Amino acid sequence: MKKLYNKIDRRELIRKMLESDEERMTVSFYQYAKIGNPELFRDFLYIHWEELGVLGRTYVAKEGINAQISLPKANFEAFRAHLNTIDFLKGIRLNVAIEDDGKSFYKLKIKVRKKIVADGLEDETFDVTNKGRHLSAAEFNELVTKDGTLLVDMRNHYETEVGHFIGALKPDVDTFREEIDYVEDLLKKEKPSNVVMYCTGGIRCEKASAWFKHVGFDNVHQLEGGIIEYARQVKNQGLENRFIGKNFVFDERRAERISDDVIAVCHQCGESCDEHTNCENVACNLLFIQCDKCKEEMEGCCSDNCKETIHLPAEEQKERRKGLVNSNKIFRKGRSEVLKFKHS
Repeated sequence: MKKLYNKIDRRELIRKMLESDEERMTVSFYQYAKIGNPELFRDFLYIHWEELGVLGRTYVAKEGINAQISLPKANFEAFRAHLNTIDFLKGIRLNVAIEDDGKSFYKLKIKVRKKIVADGLEDETFDVTNKGRHLSAAEFNELVTKDGTLLVDMRNHYETEVGHFIGALKPDVDTFREEIDYVEDLLKKEKPSNVVMYCTGGIRCEKASAWFKHVGFDNVHQLEGGIIEYARQVKNQGLENRFIGKNFVFDERRAERISDDVIAVCHQCGESCDEHTNCENVACNLLFIQCDKCKEEMEGCCSDNCKETIHLPAEEQKERRKGLVNSNKIFRKGRSEVLKFKHS
């Protein structure tokens, strides 16, 4: 039977990715749809995508698919043709990365999840396909400047810290579930004439817009294709760019620069900086912002303790990691107590 997962060591895969001179492109897409057998669909995708040289991270659930991948440029049209053989993906918009060196992913992972976006919503009557109105970049620019319009960033705090739209409300939250509750309470109080939402590629806004319609709010809008597609349309159509800074992305690149503005600071020294990194101590792996000077001084670590740890023998480091569960801390992204200039 054909293997449906990768067995090669992570470090070897990263080395191969960095050394490869193959031209690759980073692409993302999502679609809410009713998938009867996510496990079977997942296996079908893995077989076909591996043949096309696809790498990246994809989630499949009964509510749809969410894919962030890279693939050889030479196989792009073949990949599009493959998607067109799947009824609910026929003609799907593919968000192509703006700043891209092809080094975004190093292996193919397709996982079955309960939901393609974790939301904590358990209402069985909620129809995620009953979404808000999609806006092009030009329509977005026009609507957000009108009186009575509330513009909301539907991303988490560590994403908005390095880039956001002018005039956007940026809830200081760690999860999408917190964001939904926060915005729903706000809409009840403020009762804006129009609600406009945006996120990285559109998937969170699509679910949020459907939820807010479900609980009774009208005039709900979302930026189609998110920040990724907005940047493309602005460039191609010569539109005003209302986004400042970087667009955080969930791959090895960590961000795409949309404007030259640097709106964040190094979490260790406070100097102007918007470069995210992961702590070199694999037992920590904390995502935080670190300037070049601090990176050299701290050897890529978030704290003196982690700096000391990376110099221990490999076996001792491995022993210290046993039974250690850091995921909650890692995904608090820049709120760690070891960071003097952490986001607040």
